[in-house]
Amino acid sequence: MGDVKLHPTWLEPLRSEFEAPYMQALRAFLVAEKEAGKRIFPKGGEWFRALDLTPLDSVRVVILGQDPYHGMGQAHGLCFSVQPGVAPPPSLVNIYKELASDIGMARPDHGHLEHWARQGVLLLNSVLTVEMGLAASHRDRGWERFTDAVIRLINARAEPVVFMLWGSYAQKKAAFVDSTDRGGRHLVLKAAHPSPLSAHNGFFGCRHFSRANAFLEAQGAEPIDWALPRCAEMG
Repeated sequence: MGDVKLHPTWLEPLRSEFEAPYMQALRAFLVAEKEAGKRIFPKGGEWFRALDLTPLDSVRVVILGQDPYHGMGQAHGLCFSVQPGVAPPPSLVNIYKELASDIGMARPDHGHLEHWARQGVLLLNSVLTVEMGLAASHRDRGWERFTDAVIRLINARAEPVVFMLWGSYAQKKAAFVDSTDRGGRHLVLKAAHPSPLSAHNGFFGCRHFSRANAFLEAQGAEPIDWALPRCAEMG
């Protein structure tokens, strides 16, 4: 795809996906949308930002989202994350509330989650683009097949990974993961989605952040530093 930025650890194993007819059709769709004057978020150089920031061999935690934010200036290629200076959306506010309850993390003054991504937290949306102002406008165009391939690559790794699956959509998408509760090696944590509509039905109190770190440490891996730097401290 035109202006792909992708860490080399992903590029080679995903090469067959980029060359597949479905991805060529997806590219043609996105080009046509742009030529028709439609605004697509995030910008082209950030479609694969999650994969570029978190190399395949560095993945320790996977958090799955659905679509990018469709408001101006929000999406930048990481699920649940927004650009510096943009107010955290309601789902992210609830994630921060759970972090405060679970590990005592102070409320950040921004919604920018690159600090997690650079530590091995893959913040992956199922669909990587959206038309401005139109939620779910790029679903069923091929992105889901591509991100399924990403999850399969992670699942095939020998090193144990934590999957945080919030809501039925994420749980269905990663249903094939080789989870410890089925005798596998990856820890699959399930909870309700953190949106205001469902957070009180099982997201609050899930303690996924401390549970993830306990699992990683038990495997001899470094825990995630979930505390985010203040906005003024980010380069």
